Amino acid sequence: MGRTSDFTRWTMEFEAKAAARAAAGDPEWGRGAGLDPVVARSVQRFQVGESGDGANLLRKAERAGDPEYAAAARLFVAEEINHARLLANLLNSAGHETISSHWTDAVFVRLRRALGLRLELMVLSVAEVVALRYYRALRDGTSDSLTTQVAALILDDERRHVPFHCLRLRAAFAPTPRPLRVLMLAGWWVVMLGAAVVVAADHGPALRRLRVTRTAFVRDVLALFKGVAAAAISAGGDPTRGALAGELPAAAR
Repeated sequence: MGRTSDFTRWTMEFEAKAAARAAAGDPEWGRGAGLDPVVARSVQRFQVGESGDGANLLRKAERAGDPEYAAAARLFVAEEINHARLLANLLNSAGHETISSHWTDAVFVRLRRALGLRLELMVLSVAEVVALRYYRALRDGTSDSLTTQVAALILDDERRHVPFHCLRLRAAFAPTPRPLRVLMLAGWWVVMLGAAVVVAADHGPALRRLRVTRTAFVRDVLALFKGVAAAAISAGGDPTRGALAGELPAAAR
């Protein structure tokens, strides 16, 4: 498992972020948001994905035997819950309700819960990489200032979440024989490609309104994942530095 000092640092970073968030306060919901109905339906689906309580992940984190990692995981889950709250408030500010479920979220949840912590984090990382590209599109593709602000807040958190998961995955993959690691990496890529294509298809109308084509979305997600997978599985270097190196091709920034 990762060095205790690494996860202590992450706990401190999550706590510092929470304090900064509390000091800054919420966006001004009262000014209202102008969400295109097509984009609003897309945001509703992402809001469902952010709204879980993380109980299954936290149970696995507790069983992993590193109290520092478990503490950091609790703070990570708290940030995800806050994302759901921000998106719900954004939808309400634009006159839209939240939805209770969506089939894509149900599929991700079943995959994550199938086995142990490593598989949970692998599937979760797929969702996080998709979220990186989606919230960037939402931030940059709308003319509504409240939507831009909310997307930027969430994107800032997601950029820290991916290296956090990579660090724990690096520890989980370390004792795995190389042939098995190669097989698992191949399977991980299949899941990532499938998720990118499904999200691009399901959210295609919204992406078009945000000036991102389906093809560009899939291409950028896979480019992001290449660095994430390398950081999580390779034996050398610092996964917190390598996971998002370059983040996106220049044309997509």
